[in-house]
Order: sequence, then structure tokens, then C-alpha cells
Amino acid sequence: MSKRVRRVDDLLWKSILEQTFSHFLQFMFPNADTEFDLSKPFDYLDKEFETLFPPQANGAGVRFVDKLVKVHLKHGGEQYILCHIEVQSSKGKGDLAERMFQYYYKIYDRYKVPVTAIAILADGNKSYRPKVYIREFMSTKIRYDFNSYKILDQDEADLRANSNPFSVVVLTALLAILHKNITDEQLKDIKHDLYDEMMKRKMEKKTRQGLYDFLTYYVNFDNQQVLSIFESEIEDKIGRSISMGTREYLLDKAKKEGIQTGIEKGIKTGIEKGIKTGMEKGKADGERKKAIAIALEFKKMGLPIADIAKGTGLSIEEVENL
Repeated sequence: MSKRVRRVDDLLWKSILEQTFSHFLQFMFPNADTEFDLSKPFDYLDKEFETLFPPQANGAGVRFVDKLVKVHLKHGGEQYILCHIEVQSSKGKGDLAERMFQYYYKIYDRYKVPVTAIAILADGNKSYRPKVYIREFMSTKIRYDFNSYKILDQDEADLRANSNPFSVVVLTALLAILHKNITDEQLKDIKHDLYDEMMKRKMEKKTRQGLYDFLTYYVNFDNQQVLSIFESEIEDKIGRSISMGTREYLLDKAKKEGIQTGIEKGIKTGIEKGIKTGMEKGKADGERKKAIAIALEFKKMGLPIADIAKGTGLSIEEVENL
């Protein structure tokens, strides 16, 4: 089988951060247990974030994954911080530091509470290490420092020795960077290894399912049949059927809405053909609401805006505004 650089699904970071957020805080901050009240629920302010930073029309190129989370502290009554997390898997335009600063002052201006920001750099560029933004003019100067976590710097052995479930997320991303040019069979072996690492760690069932989805779908197989083989092998390994993954669940749900195609033809091909088939029926019945509902499902799943627009018949602007 020929080798090629594999595509990663950056937007899966959005869901895995929610599914492992307490572990994420403990992984990033050694004093998390004494500073944060992890018994209180986290408030994910995605809608508020989109209001502050609306997506660019017809945006293309590097995709950013932004999370804004309200986290309670153990001291100070109702005091809380906003933890802003940015995940970037490529250098893009190299403007991350400036954007982080813009995020900081807009978030602080809206909420007037302390903000801590973390940039997770999942790219393979060794020299790209933004962690400070400086602006100076005629003796007026501003400096903004933020947490910068470079996945490429992490030691694989240390991650394997770390019992925190979030270490498996980082290990998945690290191996994706280190092993870009591999065959499907080699990739399947890596996913088995990651699954075994996950099973060594204690976590809730929901967290484990989220980790399984991440290690399974973060790096894509060329041949989707190999994905089916991998999942079948995992079922044999644990002696029972695994829970339906995030993408499979959404595809199945959409299919029941009138989409008629198979995952075996490839997720991307199946989505495009399936949405088109389902929407043709929906439009024939005058059910525009169904088109919007299905577009919403696939937008939540992180599929490209252009693909969703093409399949549903909605405009790119309409999909972006959902």
C-alpha cells in the first residue's frame, strides 16, 4: 500500500476537551486540585465565544479549535476564571500570538473576570513556538504572555507513564505528528497501542468513550474498510460490542432522516451522497427545516462547511450562521 501524509481531524479536539476537561486541568496545572473546584460543573461558553469572534465568511485554510470554559475556584465564593483553550495543528499565517491577545482583551472586557489562556500547538514545526505578544510604539508598550503547550516537545515515555487520561489525547496527537507517512496497517497497529494505553487508566465510562472516539477518528485511514477491521478487532479484544462512536452515531441519525448511503464507501463520500439524497426528498416535500437540522448535526460534527453546503443545498453563509 502506498504511503502519504495523513489528514487529522482537528475539530475532534473540541469534543475531547469537554469529555476530559477535569483531567485536562489536572494535566496542565499541577495545583489544579487545590485551585479549582472540580466538583462543580464546567460551563462551556461556545455560543458566547462565537458572538465575540464570529467565523470569517468563506473562511479557508488553517482551522482553529477554540474553547471558552467557565471554571470555579475553591476560594472566593462565586469567583471563577475563564479558561480559554486554543488548539492549532499547523502554523497557518503565524498570527496566533496576536489572536490570543485579541481573545484575551475581548473576553475580559465582556466578563471582567480573571482569564487564563492555553495554546495547544499540535503542529510539526519545531521552530514555531508562540507564547508572547508584544506591541510597542513611542514608549508605549504592552506585553501579553500566555501558556503554550507544544505537543512535539513531549516525551513519549513520560506520556505512557502518566496515569492521567488526558495523556492519551496528547500521545495520540504526538504519534500523529511523528508517524505521518505510514500505511493503513501500521496506523491500525498504532491505534491498537493507543487503545491499550487508554485501558490502563481509570476513568468514567463517558470519558473512555470520548477517548476511544478521539484515538479512532483523529487520524484517518485511507481505506475505510480498515477502520471497520480495527473496530471489529477491538470488539474481539474486549469480548463485546463497543459503543457507537460519535461520527457513526451522527451518520446513523442523519440516515434515519432520509439519507441513504453507506459508511463503507467512505465517510466523506457517504456524507456527500447521503446528504444529497436526503435533501432531495426533503426539498420535494418542502421540508427546509430538515435541511437545516441535518446541516446542524454535521456542523457539530466538524465537517467542512463547503461539503455541508454542497450536500444540503444551503449556502455557505447559511451554514456558517447556524
